[in-house]
Amino acid sequence: MFLPPELLATPQAAGQAAELLCAPKPVAQNDARLRAAVVGLGHQALSEQLPRLVLSNRVRLVAVCDENPVVVREQQLRLQVAGYTDFSEMFASEEFDLVLVCVPHHVGAAVIEEAAEHGVHVLKEKPFATTLAEAKRLVERCEQSGIQLMVSLQRRLNPIHASFQLLADQIGTPFVFEGRYTMHIADPSEGWRGSAATAGGGCVIDMGYHLIDLVLWYLGLPDQITAHLSTGARPDQRYDAEDTALLHLSYNSGLYGSLLLSRFLGPKTEQLRVVGTRGVVQLGRNRIQRLTNAGDVIETVLRKPTGQAAGASQVDYFARVIDGSRPNPSGPRAHLRHLAFVAACYQAARTHAPASPREFL
Repeated sequence: MFLPPELLATPQAAGQAAELLCAPKPVAQNDARLRAAVVGLGHQALSEQLPRLVLSNRVRLVAVCDENPVVVREQQLRLQVAGYTDFSEMFASEEFDLVLVCVPHHVGAAVIEEAAEHGVHVLKEKPFATTLAEAKRLVERCEQSGIQLMVSLQRRLNPIHASFQLLADQIGTPFVFEGRYTMHIADPSEGWRGSAATAGGGCVIDMGYHLIDLVLWYLGLPDQITAHLSTGARPDQRYDAEDTALLHLSYNSGLYGSLLLSRFLGPKTEQLRVVGTRGVVQLGRNRIQRLTNAGDVIETVLRKPTGQAAGASQVDYFARVIDGSRPNPSGPRAHLRHLAFVAACYQAARTHAPASPREFL
């Protein structure tokens, strides 16, 4: 449903003032920026995606959509853009070039398919899909329609993460690694993320997707995975999306390692440590170090982004992907490996036996 400006007036504001506030911002006729819409106005969109759009030099926001009409009204008034509670109606009524998709995981496929139908490019919050079968269908749909889709994995465009291989080349042959991505959420059962039906799973497919992406980027797809999952962090609550996961990965080359993922274990920690025959590379969110095998630091590289600078660069980069001046570092077909990895994790946990992600592909 489209929310016209006249419905946005609060009891304290005169209708005439509300109309003035909601009037679209004047756009210069020679404005070459791409027009963008946002579907999903939850915490992620309000705290990260919308501020990034405001800072972008290549994109301007023209419409927002969420199933909650109150939130839509607030953002329509604040941003002076069109507002909708039905994304299908927004696609049919508005003209825009790209859409940022920040919806619960189980809704993402429907929005991508709608975007493909209208030839609109997609910047999608992770994960790409909830299952490998869904991912394969969406890959075909994106390729048939000719749209660009990029999964929003900010680390792919972070200079710290991009420098990993330069340092890893100096540590000899990697033979073991360990990674962890943990945070504390007081109630893992809360909201749609507590249900495997709506989230596709728990910390493996949700927050763990970032760490899985780094493993695939740096080390490739493992040959075998064993997995242990927990839903026991809050025995007083009922939920089936895992709160904690311990994954063991092995490669036929002899490389092996483990990943600890948890949405109940604080403090927030993000780390990947790869050990080679001649040294160690240790990666954090905005710091990377090369160390000796004895633990002595050889070199450290730091990044100190301020505000939404990193996110704004991601939006600008996607605009360049759309115009063909940059490659897509996180396109649909590449994410078939991610979903094969996730599928292998869940099968290994169910069967209590190793699973090969390659077999899912």
